[in-house]
Parts: sequence; C-alpha cells; structure tokens
Amino acid sequence: MSGREKGPLTEPMYYVLMAFLDREMCGTEIGAFVERKTAGRVRLGPGTLYTLLAKFQEEGLLEETGVEGRKRTYQITPKGRDAFAEELARLRACVADGEEETR
Repeated sequence: MSGREKGPLTEPMYYVLMAFLDREMCGTEIGAFVERKTAGRVRLGPGTLYTLLAKFQEEGLLEETGVEGRKRTYQITPKGRDAFAEELARLRACVADGEEETR
C-alpha cells in the first residue's frame, strides 16, 4: 500500500514528516527543525503541530515511541516514509513542469 491516500501534503505536513527521516523527535524538536530547515519561512504553532501529529498518528504515518511527563516522542512509520517520498516526487514533477514552461 502506498503512503497517504488523502491528497497532497500541505507545506507544514511535508516538513513535519521530513523532520523524522533521520531520527525520533518530540514536538519542540520538530518545530525547531522546521524553522531551521526553512530559514524561518515556515513556523509551526503548537496548535498546528499537535493537530498534525495526532492526524499523522491516526493515519498511521507516525507512531508515538515514548512519554516522559508532557514530552512525547514520535517516529515515522514505513507508510509515513512512503507518503513523504510520494510528495517529494509530486513536487519534483511540479518543478519540472514549471521549468519546462519557462524555457
């Protein structure tokens, strides 16, 4: 089965999944990763971030791996990796189409 079946990822969704490609993370680490990776262009407020984490868990893209007090740690699942790879391929195709049209 492929990754996400509910259409393309939003930009925040894309970067949240990207954050997990190398390691497990907690919410504050994810927010810092996204802000650093995008040079501040994408900032995730707590409401957005934790809504996405819950949604991704529900869809089987992420799973919780630990809880220490209020700190929860998550990791990407194989389905989540597939969803990220599919979105990356879609974005590459969009860029290629745009570049072709502007030549």
